[in-house]
Amino acid sequence: MLDNPFDFAAIVIAIVAFIFARKAMNQAAALRTRLDAIERAGITRSVPPPLTQVQAAEPRMTPATPVPPPVIPDVESIAPAATSETAPEIASTPPAAPPPLPQPDRGFEETVGTRWVVWIGGLTLALGGFFMVRYSIDAGLLGPGVRTILGGLFALALLAAGEWTRRKESISAIEALPVANIPAILTAAGTAVAFATVYAAYALYGFLVPATAFVLLGLVALATLAAALLHGPALAGLGVVGAFATPVLVSSDKPDFWALYVYLAIVTAASFGLARVRLWRWLAVTTIAFALLWTLPCLQCGPSMVAPHAFHVLAGFVLAALLVVCGFLFGPPANEGEIEPISSGSLAAYLAGATLIVLNSFHADAAMIAFGLLVAGSLIVAWRNDAATGAVGAAAALVFVVFAEWAIRANPDMLVLPGGPLAGIGPSATDGSVSLHLISAAIFAVGFGVAGFLAQGRSANAIIPVIWSAASVFVPLALLVALYARIAHLDRSIPFAILAVLLAAAYAAATEELTKREDRPGMQATIALYATGALAALALALTFALEKGWLTIALALMSAGTAWISLQRPIPFLRSLAAILAGIVVLRIGYEPRIVGDAVGTTPIFNWLLWGYGIPAASFWAGSIFLRRNGDDAPLRAVESAAILFTVLLAFMEIRHAVNDGDPYFTSAGLTEVALQVCVALAMAIGLERLRLRTGSVIHNAGAVLLTAFAGLATVGGLLVLEQPLLWTIDVGGRFINLLLLAYALPAVLALLLSYAVAGHRPAAYANTLAAGALILALTYVTAEIRRLYHGPIMAIGPTGGAEQYSYSIAWLAFGVILLGIGILANSQRARLASAAVIALTILKAFLIDMSTLTGVYRALSFMCLGLVLVAIGWLYQRILFRRQAAAAFPAAQGGG
Repeated sequence: MLDNPFDFAAIVIAIVAFIFARKAMNQAAALRTRLDAIERAGITRSVPPPLTQVQAAEPRMTPATPVPPPVIPDVESIAPAATSETAPEIASTPPAAPPPLPQPDRGFEETVGTRWVVWIGGLTLALGGFFMVRYSIDAGLLGPGVRTILGGLFALALLAAGEWTRRKESISAIEALPVANIPAILTAAGTAVAFATVYAAYALYGFLVPATAFVLLGLVALATLAAALLHGPALAGLGVVGAFATPVLVSSDKPDFWALYVYLAIVTAASFGLARVRLWRWLAVTTIAFALLWTLPCLQCGPSMVAPHAFHVLAGFVLAALLVVCGFLFGPPANEGEIEPISSGSLAAYLAGATLIVLNSFHADAAMIAFGLLVAGSLIVAWRNDAATGAVGAAAALVFVVFAEWAIRANPDMLVLPGGPLAGIGPSATDGSVSLHLISAAIFAVGFGVAGFLAQGRSANAIIPVIWSAASVFVPLALLVALYARIAHLDRSIPFAILAVLLAAAYAAATEELTKREDRPGMQATIALYATGALAALALALTFALEKGWLTIALALMSAGTAWISLQRPIPFLRSLAAILAGIVVLRIGYEPRIVGDAVGTTPIFNWLLWGYGIPAASFWAGSIFLRRNGDDAPLRAVESAAILFTVLLAFMEIRHAVNDGDPYFTSAGLTEVALQVCVALAMAIGLERLRLRTGSVIHNAGAVLLTAFAGLATVGGLLVLEQPLLWTIDVGGRFINLLLLAYALPAVLALLLSYAVAGHRPAAYANTLAAGALILALTYVTAEIRRLYHGPIMAIGPTGGAEQYSYSIAWLAFGVILLGIGILANSQRARLASAAVIALTILKAFLIDMSTLTGVYRALSFMCLGLVLVAIGWLYQRILFRRQAAAAFPAAQGGG
């Protein structure tokens, strides 16, 4: 019985495969007999080509001469006809080209019979070899040596069968039928059994030492790759997987990395060579992926084992340049002026492997040298052929990664001291490593800078010179920043400032030189990049020469400068770059809002906040003006947002600094601070409302709404509740010149002006809400001022007397009358409605409060004054307001008549 269900499945598959294969062989034999008979009779030469579907469907415009259909004799009568007397005549007739036979669609039966059974058969053969070995082991029939020999013989038999079937098929005069590749499947099964046999002899029986097993498995893998030249891509995939998996199968207590990487170099060369001969891009990509994975063992080795790992990436890089890069030496042909992804990606992959070795070895000398050689090789290959230009960008990015990691790893409290290790860089790094990095940085900067400039005008594809110029600008700037962070620890450094100025001069000279040349594809973008590099270098010079806070200012100025350059060179990237720089500055202040930390200063207004926020705000406003000249887009909106943000933060931070004795981080806000913030927010909202009418900017519109909303929330929550001097013990100052003017009178005026600024441009409810807020603030000021006259600076303490209550009523009534007078003189319905609201509030106070709290003359005077005022108001409405409106309407009516 079969204990293992897998064995049963194998038997079933074999039976099914045999049935289908037998049926397919019978069908193939019958079809071959028929084709041979037709070919011998020569009848196919006289058969006209069949009509296509399109020809058959065409209508006949004129009657055509009928053509008799060809007579095809029966198969049984063909053979005698071929030997008759007419055969010489047929043979003497010059043969016509046989028409192409239509290829019918394969049905399910044909697909199963010609393809699936062959694939299943190949798998069954391989499994059969494995099961035979397993059976011999379980039953104890044969010894280990005999089993191994039988496995090898079975593998050789399968390989021989594959080669025999391939040769037989190649010498056949009959065109091959669309069936599965039987020789390839037999060969693949043979190589799989060969792999298993060698591995069993090594791992199970111990017949082979690791070195011998390694060599044999490698030979099997290489032979499989060689056979793929004849048998197709499936065998190549099996070979490359087996070749790169061999070192995993064969392990040793003392790994020899040199032997491993020499073997991998041979395998890589074979795979790349096969991929080049057959133009299999997938094989090259697969080989590169496996080779890159074999750089990971270097992560477990110390700096002393750098050499073999460096050899691995160097060998792979050279082989990729020779065999994979299109148009370079032995590589496949390339389309001129086009970047080929695999050509660029292959070089970039080995550069990434070299980067891993550098980082893991703590920037050992050998690793840095190997990395430098690969970077130089990338530039040389890309210079010779445009297909590898993408590797230039990858090399530039990885150079920055290496130097940035070296700068970050270092201890910022340690300077470069001669003689002795530098703490934090690595276990074997000394001050000599700093010298090596300085020399390497100079070589990289000069190499990328000069090559990028000289590469201009060498290609008709616009993206290629842009990549070269971008690397030429980015690498020197990035290296300068990394060295500055590592050596100067982000402090002032005049030497680095001088280097930045020299770099700016070089970029400016490149910009000037390129502007004089004939315009070519990508030239404008390149000029813009070099001009931007000049601005960036100048900004860095300011940063290096001045205090830390100047970095914020320098980046903001660079954003404005980039926006201005976008006017001279209308490259879309420059607009985005201006927005990116603005975003960096915003993130910078998010990290430290004080810009320079505790060194912000204590002088009100004229402190570091003014420079740290004021100059960037002015720069962003200037940049937004420049960008708006070429239309409204996302970069413009980003810069406008930064301009509004820095303007608001400048005002708010200066207020906090001035009110809290130079401490912007003070934990609470008083009435003075809230009042100033409300006034500033309302004033800025007025300015943005006026500005948005001219620009139509959605950012200006949103900024005005947000500032108005902030002012409203601060007014309700701060001025009227949390910091209300009528409720809390807050000292408001003098009798008339006091804090109440700033907290309530000035915000009331600003809110009224804002309501008039939005009138007719926003919904009426929006403007009316602002006017109502202004009325509330004004009435609060009147009330608080009277309270101040009776109670002094601290108004929340003490009872309210009759005279004070009467003063409130008279003041409210007078305020309402003033509003009514303004409404009549200015013909403002809003002022008259505000007057009505105040007088109605006074009436309610008279009947609800004065009647119960006032006594004697105050009660009488309160009601008498209120009555006189109400009568006067009625007279004003009847005799002045409505008469004026009627007189204005009468001429209009006459003109209409």
